[in-house]
Amino acid sequence: MDVRSATELRPTRASDITALVRIEAAAFSDPWPASGFRSLLDARTTRMTVAARDGEVLGYSVVIVVQDEAELANIAVAEQARGDGIGRQLLTAVLDAAQAEGVASMYLEVRESNTAARSLYASLGFAAAGRRRGYYQEPDEDALVLVWRAGAAG
Repeated sequence: MDVRSATELRPTRASDITALVRIEAAAFSDPWPASGFRSLLDARTTRMTVAARDGEVLGYSVVIVVQDEAELANIAVAEQARGDGIGRQLLTAVLDAAQAEGVASMYLEVRESNTAARSLYASLGFAAAGRRRGYYQEPDEDALVLVWRAGAAG
């Protein structure tokens, strides 16, 4: 099956929050609560997208845009859908939308040990910009700060 054609990307709705919390709890040791997602849902600077297949939410992204800069605040894919290209599809759509909106650079933090995510980010043009020591907890770990710049090869 061609996952890309079978997966719909759309804006997040309030009815998606339960699925986002479930995916978040399975993906991260220090997950966002439902209230965190709800508080961003209608924020003017926030862009929230879900990836759904057959009505089931399988992934999401949260981007915060302020003028010509953005932060990829959160992105995750449901465990059963990892490896299907949904993360790449979401991130590609995020970058395309950001560039169309005039975003010149996008930042993110990623666990140093998260080699799968780091590989995906690098393949789409993100580069090292710094390190935040002890940023993550449970377990304690440094975050690598990555930056994507519009127009850079990806």
